[in-house]
Amino acid sequence: MAVMTATAQARTLDCDLLVVGGGAAGLSGAVTAAYHGLTVVVAEKAPVLGGATSWSGGWMWAPLNPLSQADGIIEDVDAPRTYLKHALGDNYDEPRVEALLANSPHMVSFFENHTKLQFVSGTWIADIQGDLPGAGTGGRSVGPKPINMRRIKKSLRPKLRKQLYETSFLGLGIMAGPDLQAFLHATTSVKGFFHAAWRVAFHLLDLILYRQGMQLVNGTALIARLAQSANDLGVQLLVNTPATRLLTEDGAVTGAVLSGADGEVTVNARRGVLLAAGGFPNDVARRRELFPRTPTGQEHWTLAPTETTGDGVTLGEAAGGLFETKLASPAAWCPVSLVPYRGGRVGTYPHIVDRGKPGLIAVLSNGRRFVNEADGYYQFTSAMIEAAPADQEVAAWLICDHAFQRRYPFGMSKPFPVPVWPYLRSGYLKRGATLEDLARQCGIDPGALAATVASFNKHAAVGEDPEFGRGRSAFNRGSGDPEHKPNPSLAPLEKGPFYAIKVLPGSFGTFAGLKADASSRVLTADGEPVPGLYVAGSDQANVMGGHYPSGGINIGPAMTFGYIAGRHAAGVQDYENVIPLPLNDGN
Repeated sequence: MAVMTATAQARTLDCDLLVVGGGAAGLSGAVTAAYHGLTVVVAEKAPVLGGATSWSGGWMWAPLNPLSQADGIIEDVDAPRTYLKHALGDNYDEPRVEALLANSPHMVSFFENHTKLQFVSGTWIADIQGDLPGAGTGGRSVGPKPINMRRIKKSLRPKLRKQLYETSFLGLGIMAGPDLQAFLHATTSVKGFFHAAWRVAFHLLDLILYRQGMQLVNGTALIARLAQSANDLGVQLLVNTPATRLLTEDGAVTGAVLSGADGEVTVNARRGVLLAAGGFPNDVARRRELFPRTPTGQEHWTLAPTETTGDGVTLGEAAGGLFETKLASPAAWCPVSLVPYRGGRVGTYPHIVDRGKPGLIAVLSNGRRFVNEADGYYQFTSAMIEAAPADQEVAAWLICDHAFQRRYPFGMSKPFPVPVWPYLRSGYLKRGATLEDLARQCGIDPGALAATVASFNKHAAVGEDPEFGRGRSAFNRGSGDPEHKPNPSLAPLEKGPFYAIKVLPGSFGTFAGLKADASSRVLTADGEPVPGLYVAGSDQANVMGGHYPSGGINIGPAMTFGYIAGRHAAGVQDYENVIPLPLNDGN
């Protein structure tokens, strides 16, 4: 256990490893290091653990993972390696990519066998750029197994970030995969109806008994399981405790000064410090400098918590680390819509689920499509930033017909039987009896929109999209509706009223970050490691070079490089010869 001493002037805390940040990367490093015998302290700036991970889907890109192998998906490491070489191009960082591919299966095995973190296999999740050599059609992803909050230690529960309301149903998290499919077909399938009814009923009971949802899925389940694992191993979890400066001696990082409720705490960390504070998505100055078409820094809507202001990057730079900005993109883009609530609060909704469903298109103010709507959120937003007229706001409109709005989620509005009028009243949704009427309300060229839809409908009716190739890839089809024929991702927009939602550029987090080596050590401008300083998660320059080749490429590397840092700090350095352990039956 870490040891605290106090004097009249200051408090001192001694440990082996100090972790700055309590998201997936930080907790991964903390649990790994503690399992290997180190005393570990986690210092989180926010009042709760989890960072942006808590509000995510929780899925991790981890090729060759043992769960997929157990499901019969066996592939050679050269397949994902080939895919990344083609997807990343000039941004391919061979040493770190090799470290990721070599360690991610062992990371999954380690947590599955030795901690409370258990996984489910994403056998249906395909890589996004399916036309590239080596692209996977499933089996390269794992997600956290759902868990009930009752199984989490009571003292830990207040330290866990709650589900993001905008991605829930009345505060109930819904997990991608069979759970989501059941909800989507609750009005057309008896099995789907009873599944959704059971989930909602127990959620309402939890709200009555506990005043909060207790069914944890996605990112909330991942963080809860990691926090419980850390607690079991004696990790000290501090919240409301930002790190204000690093301590160094002869160029080596030896600890940090924390700002706690009772004043400063000096932490002496014998093995070093791991920076995992979540990048800089809420640092307006860095956004203004690095983000495209963001002249004031305010023209961007992040899905990360407000505390992610670049503290880790700033600390690392002060210790001599290099802030790497030469990437394909500075951020992990995602299209978002702004949800107005009574009282003036504005929510941010990430458009992940709806864009690939059949019967929806996206257009600019000129009324024309600009992208394959069913491709990844990063690809969609990148295309929007590039295609929006230079003299206009970067924005697009998602358009659907009445049948789509009643069958599928359309942004924050939910399908039948959930009423649509609250979103019309707030102005979140626009509705028009005809496409031309809808276009005038949104500031879209009416004639061009009508022509675009007519052309799209002609081809969509037979399951084709000659303009953008939507529905050809496994990823597109997986994002659609498997019950819809002939193409799960394509259907005409036929009968009004028609609906529209305005979407803007947002992000899950940042890609620019501290340059690191394959052992998660922070590097200087000369390429030398800063002794005693590690980095993982969004504080580390993105291993994908600022590209987004598959879902889960934020959390998968975050978990893996946190795992690598924890092992390196503990002196466990033989990465190549670690044999994946057999899976257990824990839950």
